[in-house]
Amino acid sequence: MIFSSVPFLYYFFPVVILLSLAVSRRQQDGRRTAGRLTNSILLLASLFFYGYGEPKYLLLMVFSILSAWALGLLVPKSRLAFLVSVVISLGLLGWFKYADFFVESFAAVTGIPAEPLGIALPIGISFYTFQILSYTIDLRRGKIAPQRNLIRFAMYVSLFPQLIAGPIVVYKNVEPQLDPHARIITAESLYGGARRFLMGLGKKVLLANQLGQLTEIFGGLDAADRSVAFYWIYALAFSLQIYFDFSGYSDMAIGLGRMLGFTFPENFNYPYISRSITEFWRRWHMTLGGWFREYVYIPLGGNQVSFGRWVCNLFVVWALTGLWHGAAWTFVVWGLFHGLLLLLEKRWLGGILAKVPTFAAHAYTLLLVGISMVIFNADSLQEAGEYLLSMFGLGSVSAGSTLTWYYLRSYGLLLMAAIFGATPLPKKIVGCIEERAGKTDFGKKVLEWAEPAALACLLLVVTAYLVDGSFNPFLYFRF
Repeated sequence: MIFSSVPFLYYFFPVVILLSLAVSRRQQDGRRTAGRLTNSILLLASLFFYGYGEPKYLLLMVFSILSAWALGLLVPKSRLAFLVSVVISLGLLGWFKYADFFVESFAAVTGIPAEPLGIALPIGISFYTFQILSYTIDLRRGKIAPQRNLIRFAMYVSLFPQLIAGPIVVYKNVEPQLDPHARIITAESLYGGARRFLMGLGKKVLLANQLGQLTEIFGGLDAADRSVAFYWIYALAFSLQIYFDFSGYSDMAIGLGRMLGFTFPENFNYPYISRSITEFWRRWHMTLGGWFREYVYIPLGGNQVSFGRWVCNLFVVWALTGLWHGAAWTFVVWGLFHGLLLLLEKRWLGGILAKVPTFAAHAYTLLLVGISMVIFNADSLQEAGEYLLSMFGLGSVSAGSTLTWYYLRSYGLLLMAAIFGATPLPKKIVGCIEERAGKTDFGKKVLEWAEPAALACLLLVVTAYLVDGSFNPFLYFRF
């Protein structure tokens, strides 16, 4: 089940929120059992949500939860329990996500024939494995105490709003919210959460999905029908698609969490306004970057080591970051490419970028991010190389074509809307309107009705797209 689907929007979540509200009211009336019931409802809902599409992988997640919880009780005093827990988590992730990748890579390097194992990837395994690992590592570090309540721990790992697409939630940050008595659902949290959810839903369905259609069209064209200009349009379209898909899902997760009384961390902060790759990674998928920094980069020594060791640390982290996104060499190269750019900026380019005009720094960042996204979305390193050569006119393609201009006219308004939406300008314009309108009683009354009406219209439009069976890809199957 995915957020941008009719079953989730009109069946699953309405039932969950109504049950949560009913139990929350009983809890506020002082009934002790209501608190335990709140967590039980959310846990059962999360397990149903995860098992809806592939019930067999629900057993895998339950095993991961039970083993991590049981071993976690021993971890503070037992190094063996810590190692076993980490091996189980990484072992399951490695087997289901990377076994075929290693088999194919071994065959390619050695020339020894080897058949892929055909292991299907359980959805969301990268996300919930990282959450379990953060819990286990922080236990060993003495930063947290073992969670003795199995229901609370299971809810932390499986909570459906952020289970399959993030943001990655670290246990020590969410621990207080696992206590049902610490979560209060109010009219304000419901409305604020619904607004955030619907904005994310709009990003996903109205922008990301439509941009995805353009990238699919490009991928299905014969080489003779492509052009240098179309390659750049494709790079722009995919860069915007993945941003609106990722950030849209994060918005939806944060909104759902707020409606249920949780506060999840922000995950995106207008990355495409960055003036450097370093700044880009402070704004893009922030919870993933924070996880790797705290649990991999700093334990390796971070930048408090010799230059050679630091370079090694940097490339290890970015190779792993690439592999986290998918089991393919394209992801590894994508990660190493960003690692190289960060190295260059930290040692040489940082000072230059601080002095050049803002537009030049933005252009530099967007160019390199666009190139990296082409690598990220390629099916193979060979395809990535062919795409990049063609983008710079080094392939056997024309500069432009009639087909290129046709699709540019067809999708031009969408691309401009997406570019505009990827900046803080829409938020600033809305804030300006609200500030001016709020100065009069009439303006305040208009605002009270205008925003809910606009959100209701947004939901209707999105529903129409979903009912119509529009293109609705789920990028997170690769993660």
